[in-house]
Amino acid sequence: MPSQKGRIFLVTGGTSGIGYESAKALAGAGAQVVIAARNSKQGEEAITSIRQQTPDARLRFESLDLADLSSVRALSERLNATLPRLDGLINNAGIMEPPERGTSADGFEMQFAVNYLGHFALTAELLPLLQKADSPRVVTLSSIAAARGGAIHFQDMQFEQAYDPMAAYSQSKLACLMFARELQRRSDAGGWGIQSLASHPGVSRTNLLANRGGVSGFVRRNLPFLFQPAAHGALPTLFAATAVEAQGGTYYGPTGMMEVRGPLGLAKVPPAATDADTAARLWAISEELSGTRFP
Repeated sequence: MPSQKGRIFLVTGGTSGIGYESAKALAGAGAQVVIAARNSKQGEEAITSIRQQTPDARLRFESLDLADLSSVRALSERLNATLPRLDGLINNAGIMEPPERGTSADGFEMQFAVNYLGHFALTAELLPLLQKADSPRVVTLSSIAAARGGAIHFQDMQFEQAYDPMAAYSQSKLACLMFARELQRRSDAGGWGIQSLASHPGVSRTNLLANRGGVSGFVRRNLPFLFQPAAHGALPTLFAATAVEAQGGTYYGPTGMMEVRGPLGLAKVPPAATDADTAARLWAISEELSGTRFP
């Protein structure tokens, strides 16, 4: 990674897993890093841990609940008031396949709210701060689940009629990928100056997988050697956020078998993520649901 001295990043969900590894690497490269998450105790623990390896790390914790749009707006207001600019926004935080359907503070299905809609709103609210940077980047995390049956269920986006944990997760991660690509299209068309990229970590050893139920969860908890460590899973995100050669509109991930693990490279974009009309429709609905507007 090139030196990140003088750059400012925000990492959502930076207290564990891929987010923590991303924050640690960025701080180690000299960046100023804002870790945004729900649990302040875990936030302080993450900062303490990172400083054990990088004593002079410039870190700060900010409270953020992506399942509550008022929390998203409050964080955006604080950052707009206290930061001179934002060089990189890493939309990392997420939840995976809760067995029972939950709803956010605003009434949306929880995975849709946390993984996608909260990040959509956060990006919109922080766009002015991003535009103050010389070459700002937004990196949004998707998943290989986006390609495995992922679809936008416009007829029942909140899974009120029949809740399927995996289908809801896949929808949220497909929406993240479509958002990243559509953000780049709109930035190019509108002259926003934003580079928008997507990444996925393959299958990595994180709490997200350890908490999964069923046979899959059992395998992932008890056969960890099958999956790559979180630090490796963070490489696509870090490349997208910092590499000089990384291009806006691209999608990075592991390139091994089924993209579960392996060398870093361009990830396969599922056909469902390439439909411009569907992406525009999702964007319009997301602005309406979140109460936010891009230029």
